[in-house]
Order: sequence, then structure tokens, then C-alpha cells
Amino acid sequence: MSESSLPPSRSPGPDEATLAKILQESRKIRGVSLWQDAWRRLRCNRPAMCSLVFLIVLMLAAIFTPLLPLQSPLDKDLNNRRFLPPNTQTVVLGGRDGLKFKDGRLTSQLAHYQAEVAEQRAAILADPDVSNRTQELAKFDARSRLDHPFNQLWNDLGPVAFTMCRIRVAIFGDWTIPSLFGTDKLGRDLLARVFWGSRVSLVVGIVATIVSLVIGVSYGAIAGYFGGVTDAIMMRIVDMLYSIPFIFVVIFLVTFLSEDSVKSRLEYYGIHQITIFYIIIGAIYWLTMSRVVRGQVLSLRHEQFVEAARTIGASPMRIVFRHLVPNTLGVVIVYLTLTIPSVMLFEAFLSFLGLGVAPPDVSLGLLLNDGVEALSIVKLFWWVVAFPGAALALTLFALNFLGDGLRDALDPKMKNRS
Repeated sequence: MSESSLPPSRSPGPDEATLAKILQESRKIRGVSLWQDAWRRLRCNRPAMCSLVFLIVLMLAAIFTPLLPLQSPLDKDLNNRRFLPPNTQTVVLGGRDGLKFKDGRLTSQLAHYQAEVAEQRAAILADPDVSNRTQELAKFDARSRLDHPFNQLWNDLGPVAFTMCRIRVAIFGDWTIPSLFGTDKLGRDLLARVFWGSRVSLVVGIVATIVSLVIGVSYGAIAGYFGGVTDAIMMRIVDMLYSIPFIFVVIFLVTFLSEDSVKSRLEYYGIHQITIFYIIIGAIYWLTMSRVVRGQVLSLRHEQFVEAARTIGASPMRIVFRHLVPNTLGVVIVYLTLTIPSVMLFEAFLSFLGLGVAPPDVSLGLLLNDGVEALSIVKLFWWVVAFPGAALALTLFALNFLGDGLRDALDPKMKNRS
């Protein structure tokens, strides 16, 4: 084909040039996901960010409490330290006479204990009458752990907490932070008890809330999406459960689980009673969560993005958990921030009845109950109520402020708005 037969080249028109320019500029624009946009807007909310920082610090302090140079939360001194106001007096860990630690120090007692254990282990290994040394050593180690000095200062330390306490002694020795929060009616350091109590209360709140979240969100989302007869049956079940006085159910379950044979069987499988306590509380708080999520899903299930997902062949479960549930996170997160303090207060109520966290363990609820019992019209021991109450109040305030900020940040309708 000759050059004269080729069609003449046509220069782009103004519309095409404008379109090419727009396409070139659009390539430079990066999409922003819901989570990126939510984080950007959350950072602009100062109260929410301050609350988030406070909660992170609180969580870290609760997790690493065994590493901190605190006094023993259990050691009592009724003769010398009962109802002491906040002070800066030096306290040596293990220095109370009633403990009978060597030289009045934990480090000296630990060294003495380790030397005795090493001597007795060597005697077992050298004894010719011992047939099965491995079995005898295992029995000896189990007995010696019960006599460890840590057991007189801290209660039921798990492997991780025990290791952190060993590190704490290796770093700080016998030195402890003074009783900056004063002491209680039994002469126990209130600062240490607030830290250890916050650790237990936060675990109760978080674990129970996660259980409530998993059950409630799944149940409510499925009921709201399918609707019709399925929704009616599922919600009637919720209505029936609402009519049950759950306080009696919890009392029955906790009492049943406290029975010696049941308790020993659970411990045989490595399940502690406090773990069941967390799950029971979470299992009774999912009803309102399911109703909240169901209402949100009912308002979203006929939206265009749901119809688009059906058109491309997405399964019902994928639509529920991949498309509908993320769009309810704003309301869910806000409700969670209200559930956590509710669970903490419910735990305090059960502990007051003797059905929750029991001494020698400690929680913020138990501390407040002890503080209320210590109030007197003759003399006001304000610190036994003020410091545990302030710890609980600041936690609740931070959760509420963070919940408001997350509600605004996770609202899909506010996406890409400054």
C-alpha cells in the first residue's frame, strides 16, 4: 500500500486532550481505604487520641505490672502499717518480721532458698536407694515450688508472671516504690493493689467483651440479613433470653463450677475458674449487641453495594461478614466502649457477693468495696476510696472519649470528609 493511500493523521480534539489530562492526573491520586481515612480523622480528634494514649499506657502498665518495683499486694502489716496515709517512707521487699525472711530481705531469702534446693537435689541424685531419680526430682520440684518465697508475696503467679517477678528482683532487688497511695485496713500497699487490680479488671472487661462481640455480632448480622422467618425466630429467642434473670443464672453457674469435683476436673484440663467466669459474663452481654447489629444490618441490606455483591455471586455469609459487618463497626465499637465498663462494674458487683474475683486476688471492684467498708464518720480514710475510684473513673472516661472518636472516624458516611 502506497503512502498516498494511508488515511491522514488526525490531531486530537480539545475534548480528547482534556480527557487525557484528566486521566493523567487521576493516575497520581491514590485511593484511601476506610481504615486509613478513619485513622486520619481519629488523629485530628485530640480527646480521643489522649484517651487512646492513656489506655495504651494503662494496658502496658497492667501487662508489665510484675516487672515494676511495687510492694507486695498481699503482704499484711496490721501492727505498723494499717491505714497509713500517702507517704514516701522506704519499704524493703520482704522486710516484715512475720515473713521470717533471712536478713529481712527477699533477695537474701531467695539465695538461701536456692542453696537449699540445690543441696537437696544433689542429695537425691547421690542417694543410691532412689530407683527412679527423674520421678523423684519431679516430685521434689513440685513440692519446692510451693515453698518458694514468691508465694508469700504474690498469689498464684503463672509462668509468665513468675518469670517477670524474677526479672524484677534481678533488676531492682529489694527496693520498692513507697506507699504513694497509702495503705488499707490490713496494712497492704494500695499502689500495688491498684496496679494488680487494674490488671485483673481489664482482663475481665476485655475477655468478656470479646466473647460478647463474637456472639452478638454474628447472631445479629445473620438475623438482620436473612430477615423473614429466620429473623423472627432468632429474635424471639433473644426475647426469651432477655426474660431470664441472668444474675441467678450466673450465681448458679459460678456456684456449680465452684464445687470441688467440678473445679478439680476443670483444673485437670488446665481451665481455671476465673476463665469460666470471664466467658460467663461475656455470654450474657451479647443480647443487646445482637439487637444493635441487627438494626444496622436491616438498614443496610438493600443498599447498592449489597446488591452488587449478590450480582457477582458472593455467598450470603461473605456478604454478611465481608460487606455488612464492616459497615456496622462504628456502632459496634461505640457499644463496646460502653460494654467494657459495664462488665467491669458487673464484676465488682459479683465480687462483692463473693462470686467473682475472690481474695487473695484483687480487682478494682474489690478495692472499691474495701474502701467503702473502711469509710467512717469518726475518721475519714479518703485514700482507700479516692485512688481506686480515680483509676476506674479515668478508665471509663477514656473509653467513652475514645468510643465517640471511633464512632465518628469509622462512620462510612463521613469517609473522605475533613
